[in-house]
Amino acid sequence: MQQRKDPVDAIIDQWARVRPDLDTRAMEVFGRIHRLSRAIGDRMEKAYEPYGISRGEFDVLATLRRSGEPYTLSPRELSATLMLTTGGMTGRLDKLERAGLLRRSPDPHDRRGLRVTLTDAGLRLIDEAVGAGLAQQQDALSALDDEQAGQLADLLRNLLRATAK
Repeated sequence: MQQRKDPVDAIIDQWARVRPDLDTRAMEVFGRIHRLSRAIGDRMEKAYEPYGISRGEFDVLATLRRSGEPYTLSPRELSATLMLTTGGMTGRLDKLERAGLLRRSPDPHDRRGLRVTLTDAGLRLIDEAVGAGLAQQQDALSALDDEQAGQLADLLRNLLRATAK
């Protein structure tokens, strides 16, 4: 069965014409991963918009939620999980705290430290927003059957492990 061409195929065809010596298999994979990431990222932003949060803010709330009760982490733990600088984290925390979705309090075990905790409003919001985001991802993934989706997840896991070395 002939596959339909996509924009990455057009780029590969152009390179083949001007540089037939290049092996463009990596470009075919990573070009599609990049475009897919951007397209899904845009869908996720739209999914979180009704909740008044961005993807970055969602990530902070979701990280706290995933940590389990009492939904509390230090800013350093959040930064490490989200691969953010402390400056980038501070801006997100400020906005989310002003919105009443989290609170910062002194760390009882470290006089210099802080703890970041989801509020009840933050917990309700993230539980709704995660469902909205997953619905967008599931909709996009519906182009594949269950077996294909599993194979893709396995292949991407292998690739991610290999690049993390």
